[in-house]
Amino acid sequence: MRYSLLTGLAVATAAACAGSGSHPAAATTPTAAPTAAPPTKYDVWAIRYGTLPQFRMSGLIAGADTSRRLDIAMMVWLIRGNGRNVLLDAGFYRQPFVDRYKPTDYMTPAQAVARAGVQPDQVTDLIISHIHWDHLDGIDLFPKARVWIQKDEFNYYLDSSGTAKNRTIDATDAKLLAQVAREGRLRLVDGDGVEIIPGISVYTGGKHTYQSQFAAVQANAGTIVLASDNMYLYENLEKHQPIAQTLDAASNLRTQARMAAMASSPRLLVPGHDPAVFVRFPTPGNGIAAIK
Repeated sequence: MRYSLLTGLAVATAAACAGSGSHPAAATTPTAAPTAAPPTKYDVWAIRYGTLPQFRMSGLIAGADTSRRLDIAMMVWLIRGNGRNVLLDAGFYRQPFVDRYKPTDYMTPAQAVARAGVQPDQVTDLIISHIHWDHLDGIDLFPKARVWIQKDEFNYYLDSSGTAKNRTIDATDAKLLAQVAREGRLRLVDGDGVEIIPGISVYTGGKHTYQSQFAAVQANAGTIVLASDNMYLYENLEKHQPIAQTLDAASNLRTQARMAAMASSPRLLVPGHDPAVFVRFPTPGNGIAAIK
């Protein structure tokens, strides 16, 4: 597994002992080889915690008509199974962001996840797709979670003291991420195609930021691919258009095609901000969509 821990991990070892005696050994019945445990399978939900009204489509799809607008969904994704409660992305909740972007139907990401049956301190792992405010800002809402982010993403945008290297990352969010590292909860993922948790792998190439990542989940419904901002809308894929905010449009298109190929079916590729997710997956409803 290619990831580095910012704290040491203890490794337990065991020794086997054997004995012998003067009497002939009694015959024993051969023991069957242990059966391999079945692969871990998860259930996945998209959880909506707010809406940014009348967002410009030209900020989502390269070359889109500047007059088009969409009420975009603000989401995190809950992955449950094998005793884990994993979130992809942490959303935002700090008042300056709320005041600036004026989300409607808003609740904090922690409140939204709790409505899905998981309390904030029950979140075991938090995968950060990239360092933008609406995906990183809520990391301190989940105080016990290990936080997974690409090593190159971390090192490009902040130093170990939490000083932001450029304006792409919010200065407060950079300090929070460094604090997670000091607490020993940060996991830096080294590159593409890494299984960070059994049945959950992360991949790079979308180039929404320097080293944004997406997740593929081995779920009961099949392989679910959670694109986050590497693909904002279904329309990006359907019209073969890169996201508007990318460092490399060609790489983004290749990644969209790759995500589509990874998913067990087209419907299991889930975009990052499309309100249609909650139309295509209407149950259980009320801002929670079971991806299946």
